[in-house]
Amino acid sequence: MGSAWGVDASRLLVTIGRWIPAAMADLPDRVTVRVGLDEADDAQALREAVARRLRRPASELPELTLLRRSIDARGRNVRFQLEVAVGVDPHSPPPPRPREVSDPGVAIVIVGDGPAGLFCAYELASRGIACTVLDRGKTVQPRRRDLKILNKGGRVPEDSNYCFGEGGAGTYSDGKLYTRANKRGNVRGVLSVLVDNGATPGILVDARPHIGSNKLPKVITSMRERLQAVGVEFRFGAKVVGLLTRDGAVVGVRLADGEELEADRVVLATGHSARDVHLFVADAGVRLEPKPFALGVRIEHPQPLINAIQYGSDAGHPKLPAASYRLATTVDGRGVFSFCMCPGGWIVPASTTEGELVVNGMSLSKRDSPFANSGFVVAIEPHDWALAGFDPVRGGVELQRRIEEAAWEAGGGRLVAPAARVADFLAGRTSTTLPRTSYIPGLQSADLAAVLDVAGLPIAARIREALQVFGRQMRGYLTEEAILVATESRTSSPLRIPRDPTTLEASLAGLYPAGEGAGYAGGIVSAAIDGVRVAERIAAEVEARARS
Repeated sequence: MGSAWGVDASRLLVTIGRWIPAAMADLPDRVTVRVGLDEADDAQALREAVARRLRRPASELPELTLLRRSIDARGRNVRFQLEVAVGVDPHSPPPPRPREVSDPGVAIVIVGDGPAGLFCAYELASRGIACTVLDRGKTVQPRRRDLKILNKGGRVPEDSNYCFGEGGAGTYSDGKLYTRANKRGNVRGVLSVLVDNGATPGILVDARPHIGSNKLPKVITSMRERLQAVGVEFRFGAKVVGLLTRDGAVVGVRLADGEELEADRVVLATGHSARDVHLFVADAGVRLEPKPFALGVRIEHPQPLINAIQYGSDAGHPKLPAASYRLATTVDGRGVFSFCMCPGGWIVPASTTEGELVVNGMSLSKRDSPFANSGFVVAIEPHDWALAGFDPVRGGVELQRRIEEAAWEAGGGRLVAPAARVADFLAGRTSTTLPRTSYIPGLQSADLAAVLDVAGLPIAARIREALQVFGRQMRGYLTEEAILVATESRTSSPLRIPRDPTTLEASLAGLYPAGEGAGYAGGIVSAAIDGVRVAERIAAEVEARARS
């Protein structure tokens, strides 16, 4: 992120001055200022901008600390908008660090090593509580080799891919840290842990923090190694296929090789694509409920075009990162919106099963790909799939699968994705040619409406209408060089495992659903926050038991 801003991350916290004169006592705690692109790295320019804003002499201002930075592209000139603390110490306490763990008197098993599971283990270890983390996939380095197989259009390794393995779906599919989950928990606390494990400090101040798929694996590895060093156990290639129960409580888990592990507390943090988990949870007598999700395509443009649309004459300025966008509208009472936008990124094959085609977006830390891509999805409600004849509870998963199978067939197999130029899709025709793309397995011209509407829902029509709206909002968005690639279908889980709002347990005592797969998060940070919340609940029980 530092190189994208043209700023050394170590300089992002700007401190000037060491004293507070009496005349400054009535200053606000925080102030927002705007500075030019060439002033972004200039501490004195920042000080003078704050002084002008406060109408005070710059020489008399107390310490200034940069809290947040965003891009203001309104008007003729792009500027940086900076939120600055004036004469206060705004810093959060240092992030928690794991310490030597001990047997808490209960066996705690965490199923899934994505952000929810990893941060759950991290929080428990910061309190000295031992646990065992199980994951069906591999650690980050051998997982990388399986991704090369996927990108070459080979077979789909079902337990090691862009969705499964150490770090979960976010590890190799971008590492964006955008969230609106501040009400759910301590966002800065999560970001601080990531920085403490090697992420650039810039994520603490950037309005749209991003680590990158080339750097996040090292951060995830650091977190795991720290936990192992204090006694937390990790087991990879350990696929859980069932819950062991007795008298209405969980007593362990069963692995695919037949091994059974005893457990008094089981945290299910298995991600949005672990569909088999819902099956064995239901077999154990746990109720499931349907949850809205979104489904559609990836849209890809040349990145210079998006830069020009967003930045105007300032496009190409060395201090500006690859431009992003966020779009939303409503069509026939359903939201249609951009999702997981990847400036300077790549479209990747995110399938988890042979015969089903799923795509996702990612970008590296520098975001220097010549392409920009984003999910372009339609909100799907349980009522929609029930009217289409699917099971009222589990029908969302079947809807996903039906469309993913249609995409696989339309692409001709081997992860080749069906695609169409935006202009052709709007005209209702199949493209005769396709432009260059970032999607390595390759594209096949196809009738995307036939793919998206295979289950009978009017997804294509809603995307067409939304495209026209977005084309008016961003002039140039409906270019001949823009393409749609199917399918973006794993935006979130269509199922939720209900849990008590206080104890966070499911109807099965000792079972704690967490993160995206359980229906309580929608990205890396919100999943991590939910994992921390579950850990805090378990720790409170363990500590209360120790006192009794």
